[in-house]
Amino acid sequence: MVTESAHEFETQDLLLNVGPQHPSTHGVFRMVMQVDGEVVRDIIPYIGYLHRGAEKLCETMDYRQGIGFMDRTEYLAAMNAELSYVMAVEKLAELEVPDRAQWIRMILVELNRLASHLMFMGAFGIDVGVFGTPFIYAWREREAIIDLFEEISGDRMMYAYLRPGGLAWDVPTNFVARCREVLTAVNQGIADFDGLLTKNEIFVARTQGIGYISAADAIDFGMSGPSIRASGVPLDVRREEPYLKYNEIKWDVITETDGDVYARYLCRLGEMRESVKIVEQCLEQLQPGAIMPEKMPRMLRTPPGEVYIRTEAPRGEFGVYMVSKGGNRPYRLKVRSACLSNLQALKHMSVGQYVADAIIVLGSIDIVLSEVDR
Repeated sequence: MVTESAHEFETQDLLLNVGPQHPSTHGVFRMVMQVDGEVVRDIIPYIGYLHRGAEKLCETMDYRQGIGFMDRTEYLAAMNAELSYVMAVEKLAELEVPDRAQWIRMILVELNRLASHLMFMGAFGIDVGVFGTPFIYAWREREAIIDLFEEISGDRMMYAYLRPGGLAWDVPTNFVARCREVLTAVNQGIADFDGLLTKNEIFVARTQGIGYISAADAIDFGMSGPSIRASGVPLDVRREEPYLKYNEIKWDVITETDGDVYARYLCRLGEMRESVKIVEQCLEQLQPGAIMPEKMPRMLRTPPGEVYIRTEAPRGEFGVYMVSKGGNRPYRLKVRSACLSNLQALKHMSVGQYVADAIIVLGSIDIVLSEVDR
């Protein structure tokens, strides 16, 4: 008779395919997880489903036409993507941007940061399992910002409003009043998220201590934005290499020290408050004036040269490397994607976690797949 103790029980790791259509992947992204029961042992990410050749297409377009491809690269923060691109062109062409245009640019990119973080709050709340209320809050406040952008640019997503040298046209006459209305709505939304999530027992239990990454590892992976600042690294391009008028106003770089999913949430919540402060100060400084240089050619041409411009987008460092051989279009263009660099740390933060927690870790990175794939 064979006793039960004589049997050897064998286990085998299971390969679990997540995506590319799974709702938790925040876009057309696929990851294959090797799991032991419910514990993640390995993750293999697969990207490229949204590759459209935006960088190469920009090389076939003039400098104005290329702006539209930047919108579609970072569609949740198109103003921020446009800014890096036009600043690269301006550096090549040695264009001086009027003060009014710079203040308006700051207002728009910070409002776009708010819209992007609101989308994160809504989607992340659902990822964690706090039902659909966060998404309703996020959509309510984000809609106020998108309505304002539509009044300014005529579009709700792909704005193509910034131009090398300044802006496509001036903002409406009620711009300041409308911005203050939007900020009032956003402040209410920030308070609602704080009250709903920050001390919510379910939310805290699901996020604290999950997806930890140290400051040293975050630096090694090339992370940026809230994903690295949540690990205690006060890296912010707006402070390290000030552009526009960021060095003329008062604002703080928001950092957390725990380096987990909860810290990344807190970092974005704090950044939303800072963006409101920045926009309020910009509105105080906004004066009538030109929005483009006086002698702007109808067809912009740049001398030979190469530049790299980086800005602080909602997800981190969004950089544009541009090479010119003279003429009205870039010879080469390369985008430095914050999401791609942050995504490299996904495996490091997820191995050893439960499958359900790996989904939350992915959500905390706040990736936009069209920026990853380009």
